[in-house]
Amino acid sequence: MAANDIALADLVVISGLSGAGKSTAMDVFEDAGYFCVDNLPPEMIRGLVDLFLHEGSKVQQAAIVSDARGGAYFPQMSAVLDELDAAGINHRVLFLDASDEALQTRYKETRRRHPLSPAGSVAEGIETERRLVEPLRARADVIVDSTGLKAHELRRKLADELLPRSSAARMALTFQSFGFKNGPARDADMVLDVRFLPNPHYVPELRPLTGRDERIVEYVARGGQLEAFYERLLPLLDFLIPQYVDEGKAHLTIAIGCTGGRHRSVAISEALGARYSASPDVVVDVVHRDS
Repeated sequence: MAANDIALADLVVISGLSGAGKSTAMDVFEDAGYFCVDNLPPEMIRGLVDLFLHEGSKVQQAAIVSDARGGAYFPQMSAVLDELDAAGINHRVLFLDASDEALQTRYKETRRRHPLSPAGSVAEGIETERRLVEPLRARADVIVDSTGLKAHELRRKLADELLPRSSAARMALTFQSFGFKNGPARDADMVLDVRFLPNPHYVPELRPLTGRDERIVEYVARGGQLEAFYERLLPLLDFLIPQYVDEGKAHLTIAIGCTGGRHRSVAISEALGARYSASPDVVVDVVHRDS
């Protein structure tokens, strides 16, 4: 295959020791829009790459986890990497490492058996796997030692070192309005009930409007309850949203519910969306489920 025919802009081969964070790494790339495949034997990588390069394929970024779970490992992987080099395919090898003590502690916490020592001790499995994958470590473009790192710290480190800054730093933040009478919001991380605010539904001339109309906003704001609500809510969100970004969360959905989902919840979702759309750390979307 000719290099100038290659549409695959970035191929990341993720490998390393079991328990060192390969699944976390794959999650980071998946959240960044990469096509991801887990536990792929080395001999199948070439066939998958050929599919990516096939005319009509829209895969431009891919991440593949391939490790020693399949048994004999390095000779096959080395040959695959040599072929990728010869074909001019842009690729990177990410190697996840950790100390033996850290790996044993993680296996103890999860109570899982080591894949290379299902009937033996975790220590034996770690020793066997380290011996198999150590030669690949020398070929890695990036080596990340996850010893002492919590999951969110590892996510942040991987994103900072391996992704473009724009992809690494921006979390998808959705404000979703909904009506309780039509059922609860699904898959929301946080739900706010605003049924305590004045309801425009009972005003005939306002009932046909939605919360996007300034007349609805003015009606909901009468009496000062909306202002008091924002005085308490905004400092909370100003604190929480950066915490979620730092934790490495890719998506955050905040659902705002009123009775019918047309007036109060819509007005507040629009206001919050406008406020946080200026943040450089998030990409904001406003969704009205029932309006």
